[in-house]
Amino acid sequence: MTAPEATVFIVDDDSSVRSALARLVKSLGLPVETFASAQEFLNENHPEAPSCLVLDIRMPGLSGLDLQEELASAGLTMPIIFITGHGSVPQSVRAMKAGAVDFLEKPFDDQALLDAIHQAIEKDRQARQEQMDIAEIQQRVDLLTPREREVFALVVTGMLNKQIAFKLGISQKTVKVHRARVMEKMQAESVADLVRSAEKAGVSPS
Repeated sequence: MTAPEATVFIVDDDSSVRSALARLVKSLGLPVETFASAQEFLNENHPEAPSCLVLDIRMPGLSGLDLQEELASAGLTMPIIFITGHGSVPQSVRAMKAGAVDFLEKPFDDQALLDAIHQAIEKDRQARQEQMDIAEIQQRVDLLTPREREVFALVVTGMLNKQIAFKLGISQKTVKVHRARVMEKMQAESVADLVRSAEKAGVSPS
């Protein structure tokens, strides 16, 4: 299946800036969507695909920092590149602490913005892949019986079968059966694979 194409969203109240940025982004061959205000951006439904947001700090109504907070409150982790002609140190610190990828002051070098966009999109791709991996692992965990889940949680601590058997009050033979089923259902080839899956799914001994 072909990976969805990344989209760059531009939010700036200056139409000439929007047009110039859109032309620059299109030179990368990436789809671009522009918005004249933060509220206009919030009112749109955005595709579930890798993306980044090029966002002006100062705008009528919701500011760029306000929009960053709105997106965070909604659980949307789209990478943001702030651009501003009136930047201040406190604003840049606030933006970066809240997870912005970059903070560029106008006039900025075109290549600096293109580099930031590449970085932001790659960051979003990785984050989305990680979320997909975790969801897939959680689906496997959900296939485990309560006893298999107990065995899984103890195996990843490094306990031996006889130690697990003693802790759970069952025979070593039963532990081996459960352990084999855990390996199969979790699609793991080694204990190291199980440990990685446990870390991503948040599985730990109760």
